[in-house]
Amino acid sequence: MKTKTKWLVLAGIAVATAAITIIGLSRNGQPQHFTAKVERGEIRDVVEATGMINAVITVQVGSQVSGVIAKLYVDFNSRVHKGQVVALIDPALLQGALLQATADYENAQANLLAARANLDKARAAMVQTKADYDRTVGLTKDGIMSQQQLDVAKANYDSAKAGVGGADATVSQAEAQASQKKAAVEIAQTNLNYTVIKSPIDGTVVARNVDVGQTVAASLQAPTIFTIAQDLKKMQVYAKTDESDVGNIKVGKEVTFKVDAFPKETFHGVVSQVRMNATTVQNVVTYDTIIDFANPDLKLFPGMTAYVTIPVATVQNVIKLPNTALRYKPPLPQEEILALYKQYGIEGGERRLASNEVAAAEKITPTGPNAIQPRTPRADNAVVWKLHRDNSMEPVKVALGITDHAYTEVTSVLHGDLKEGDELVVRTVMPKSGAPGGPGGPR
Repeated sequence: MKTKTKWLVLAGIAVATAAITIIGLSRNGQPQHFTAKVERGEIRDVVEATGMINAVITVQVGSQVSGVIAKLYVDFNSRVHKGQVVALIDPALLQGALLQATADYENAQANLLAARANLDKARAAMVQTKADYDRTVGLTKDGIMSQQQLDVAKANYDSAKAGVGGADATVSQAEAQASQKKAAVEIAQTNLNYTVIKSPIDGTVVARNVDVGQTVAASLQAPTIFTIAQDLKKMQVYAKTDESDVGNIKVGKEVTFKVDAFPKETFHGVVSQVRMNATTVQNVVTYDTIIDFANPDLKLFPGMTAYVTIPVATVQNVIKLPNTALRYKPPLPQEEILALYKQYGIEGGERRLASNEVAAAEKITPTGPNAIQPRTPRADNAVVWKLHRDNSMEPVKVALGITDHAYTEVTSVLHGDLKEGDELVVRTVMPKSGAPGGPGGPR
């Protein structure tokens, strides 16, 4: 009951306050100005971006042969060493293929031996027929043997010589077949060796994509069985930075970032690379900024979202203005504004932010690995409106420096007077121009 009475009293006070404000505005006919003070302090211009934490080197361990997973020797978060067996594929089929290839190779070797024996036999026959031919030539000259017998001896010799050439070709063919079968044996042995899957690096298993008994098919591409991160004590952040911020990021710059898992801790890193490979999403161009950092306690895991702050410039003890004052424009006719400029010696006015620039500056972007924090477009100089005690406004033209997107540095005052503690108009509420429902009613 007491709580209900308390809320009723507060609601009554709020209604009364609003009524007094409206009555005051309608009675005195003066606009109500909301102001912010000129301050002195520090401004840090930074580039803010989000990114994803990754290991420096990540290797996907796959299988080059198809088969059923027989054993898994490691699991998630297991520490592995280079050459360590991490999985085994059932080798039965590949062992059979190796035995068949070995038998074919032995058969080819036997054929090679037979071909070589036939070659020796053909050479012996050629020697015999050559001797017969030579004797026939001599006897024919002496008239002992006829010309027909000489022709037969020559034909036998030519046939034996051709047989040697054929036997030699058969040997070459058998040697080639033996080499082919030997290569088939080596391929079968290699495929059998691929059934034993080993770790290619020292690292930590961050993903296991198969279970025992699952069939992997390597016909089109090697299936991934494990993902191994080399060293989780040295990691990187892949930060997506807007193209307008890339020129302000320098290699070797120290940066800070936070993660959702440890919201109260700030982690430190160093920019190691700004990659030139652009990524375009909905006409927004971003570049990957690589940030190296140490992770000695293994607190941070691959895949975490990091909120990165990259310092660009810092100034100390300077006059700074709220950015809302830079976007303010008094609700006066253009002629009156130009008259005020002339009265206070300001020529040309100032560059105002376009409506789309203001919207981009005030827009709250979603968080995530691809979210980009916008930077507020800003001119080199601007006109702000200082409020006097008599509720009149004075335009002051200032030169601007760096900004932290909430306050902007004033490098110098070009026209007028501006000092710490002055009130700058950031918003104006105009009074009603007449009674409700009457001529010139409320706007």
